[in-house]
Amino acid sequence: MCSRLLHESQPMHALIIEDQFLVATLVEDVLRDLGYKTFDRVDNDAEAIAAARKRCPDLITADQRLTDGSGVNAVRVICDMHPIPVVFVTGYPGEVLELVPDAVVISKPFAVRTLREAVLQAKIETVPPRGATA
Repeated sequence: MCSRLLHESQPMHALIIEDQFLVATLVEDVLRDLGYKTFDRVDNDAEAIAAARKRCPDLITADQRLTDGSGVNAVRVICDMHPIPVVFVTGYPGEVLELVPDAVVISKPFAVRTLREAVLQAKIETVPPRGATA
């Protein structure tokens, strides 16, 4: 799906898949404090996939239920060939865990500290490419 080899020396880049503006803004602020410098903010799965093709993210945060599409579907396509750390930020954590049992998930509303901890956890536990075995 995307290759991170071309931007290894570039600043850390995050893809925020979120259809609520205020939540996306808070997520971006937290990630900026964690050292991420550039961001793509999208509100549907098609835009998420296109943004990842244009520039492979170092981290993805994704809501599950979007106005158009789902975060899980976008992440599966994006991470199909290349694992990327993912944090699901959603009001439907059970739905995400049913679809991706090992996902790093935090519930909305969330504390800033919880998101920071989840990002650190996601850097260790990435969503494996489809078809990969654990």
